[in-house]
Amino acid sequence: MFGVYVHWPFCASKCPYCDFNSHVHRGPFDEIDYVAAYEREIATAAQLAPGRVVQSVFFGGGTPSLMNPQSTGRILDAIARHWTVDAQAEITLEANPTSVEVDRFKGYRSAGVNRVSLGVQSLREGPLAELGRRHTVDEAIAAVRIAQSVFERSSFDLIYGRPKQTLEDWEDELKEGLWLARGHISLYMLTIEQGTRYFDLHQAGKLQMPNEDLAADFYELTQELTAAAGLPAYEISNHARPGQESRHNMLYWRYGEYAGIGPGAHGRLMINNQRHATAAEKLPFDWQKKVKAQGHGWVVDDVLTWEEQGDEFLVMGLRLKEGISPARFTAISGRQISRTQIDALKGYGFLETLPNGNLRVTDKGFPVLDAVVADLAA
Repeated sequence: MFGVYVHWPFCASKCPYCDFNSHVHRGPFDEIDYVAAYEREIATAAQLAPGRVVQSVFFGGGTPSLMNPQSTGRILDAIARHWTVDAQAEITLEANPTSVEVDRFKGYRSAGVNRVSLGVQSLREGPLAELGRRHTVDEAIAAVRIAQSVFERSSFDLIYGRPKQTLEDWEDELKEGLWLARGHISLYMLTIEQGTRYFDLHQAGKLQMPNEDLAADFYELTQELTAAAGLPAYEISNHARPGQESRHNMLYWRYGEYAGIGPGAHGRLMINNQRHATAAEKLPFDWQKKVKAQGHGWVVDDVLTWEEQGDEFLVMGLRLKEGISPARFTAISGRQISRTQIDALKGYGFLETLPNGNLRVTDKGFPVLDAVVADLAA
């Protein structure tokens, strides 16, 4: 499996919960020249990892829907020049549901995008404002409907476990979301990340988050409602009808290979039979300068040890409902998962073995996933 992640770092505003590499830029901006840096970095990555067949491309951000559709087309053309793109490749673009960006959807479709993921985040006006979103509920619903009419596949995100939110509030909102959704929906429990405005408020005691018991109740309710609606979880935060899963994200979770293109983008590339972890300069225009000078903007290029690969495989794969293959873990890491640890976690009801031999975290274990992964990696 091989994919390309393309990071567009610019946003119209910074949301208070967001710790992604996003930047508000209000000065003059030559997008044509900027996109040339993407084309060059793609060429460099393809020289290092030639002959790949691209099965997915994901434009993330930031807000990629601030990009001109022509720029999207140039980047996709560059990918196709340097690698073979599978005829059934999934090409996803993240978008914000503002009216200006929705008007561009047909342009993105013409450029080659065949799936869109909308950052709706809430179907309530008050929480939208608190989350720093620039759209209304009506705009969000209209954007989802337009996306569903323009693209073959689409998804949208909601955030739950918000300050002051009750289980009853979330049940009503999620039911509306599931009525609106078609094949896929992403549902993220709000987390407080260092470096965000929410982190500062939380540290100051001005932002109260759900306690562990209430957070577990939120998660359990989410699983019940999505399963009943025919969109069960296939990953801890992602729900889909069978066959509608995000192929690009599955590539991450199944520990595939991908090139990271753009400011702050991370990649995992096999170069000379070694798995490299790459990460690019985060500042958008510093990244551009590096690409012009050296052909890429990477500031990290580490060869991962077998142990590090095994740990990453566990962290990613145990998020999936399909679980992980112990035999593949051994092939990647050169070691076996401790039978003692497996039995102990099964005893707690956190882990189970599927008929195909895969190890899977149970619904009871998902709220403590980090601890389960740590035990298995020990």
